[in-house]
Amino acid sequence: MSEDEEKKEDIKLERETVAEEELLLPRDTLLSAGIHIGTRMKTRDMESFIYRVRPDGLFVLDVKKTDERIKIAAKFLARFEPSKIAAAAARLYAQEPVRKFCEVTGAIPLIGRFIPGLLSNPLYPRHIEPEVIIVSDPRADSQAVKEASMVGIPVVALCSTDNDFSNVDLVIPTNNKGRRALAVIYWLLARQILRERGELPPDKDLPLTMEDFEAKISREEEEG
Repeated sequence: MSEDEEKKEDIKLERETVAEEELLLPRDTLLSAGIHIGTRMKTRDMESFIYRVRPDGLFVLDVKKTDERIKIAAKFLARFEPSKIAAAAARLYAQEPVRKFCEVTGAIPLIGRFIPGLLSNPLYPRHIEPEVIIVSDPRADSQAVKEASMVGIPVVALCSTDNDFSNVDLVIPTNNKGRRALAVIYWLLARQILRERGELPPDKDLPLTMEDFEAKISREEEEG
């Protein structure tokens, strides 16, 4: 079965099991962004978030559980002052979504390589003291997760099927490697946080689109 055929099959199966009115976005929008596509590896930690395994060996995440966790994470994050929330993105595809997320919510963007001591060393000139941190991938952003744990900062993490929960306090199960998936997840999380804060009516969307959140990467950057 080709990749396109697999994607159509995923959408067909999800349509049969997920009620659209229960989700923050139409299921077709979520599925076409590939937020449910995991990897060919799974950890014991992620088992409860996995919907099925495809014939090609890819594990598929449960879209409904992703939606539920976004609601929980948004409610939790809305309790913090915007300037006390940090968001880390080492992966290229996560960097623009995090920039836009921080622009919309007022959080602190930590883009690219995480400098050791940023959270854990008060003597470091650029030291910051957020009260919560979001990471785009606990593996790629491992230094941020490690330092947050050292200083007692809760970690909200986007986790795919191959991630474990070591030092992670709140998991959002999602494809954390795909360009479109990351844009949609961060857009949706930002919108839900603003709604929880009362800054955005329940029937209104962000001034920025999901396309605005998507990474614009040249072939040279991608290959480099």
